[in-house]
Amino acid sequence: MEITEVLENKKQYMDLLLLADEQESMIDKYLYKSTMYVLSDNVVKGICVVTDEGNGVLEIKNIAVKPDYQKRGYGKKLIQFIKDKYKGIFNILQVGTGDSPLTVPFYEKCGFKKSYCIKNFFVDNYDHPIYECGIKLVDMVYLYIKI
Repeated sequence: MEITEVLENKKQYMDLLLLADEQESMIDKYLYKSTMYVLSDNVVKGICVVTDEGNGVLEIKNIAVKPDYQKRGYGKKLIQFIKDKYKGIFNILQVGTGDSPLTVPFYEKCGFKKSYCIKNFFVDNYDHPIYECGIKLVDMVYLYIKI
């Protein structure tokens, strides 16, 4: 298994990006200024996209694992890779996600703590309702971990 940086043609991974952020126009807002990593083992299994938010904060903008490979630790491996790679360069790793029983517990298991919330983020910024685990996403929850 290896994790490598994607230096060009990031949109070739749009199928994976859309697993974590289901509107391409929203992905376009951060993709050009991001650093993308791909986790593979003869086949691409997952991706992670991060951006420098300034003031020592690195943000996970997108992290996704192909459905056939989910629940096998690949998402956690990507997060650990990011923490190790950017330790000493950034102070905080943060992520914004929908307030759902699928994503928030995943990040908490990885050591993240809730920080703040942006009310109505998904309602105000997406052109269609987004549901996860049968729950309509409304607010964006930010979580963080010190690195």
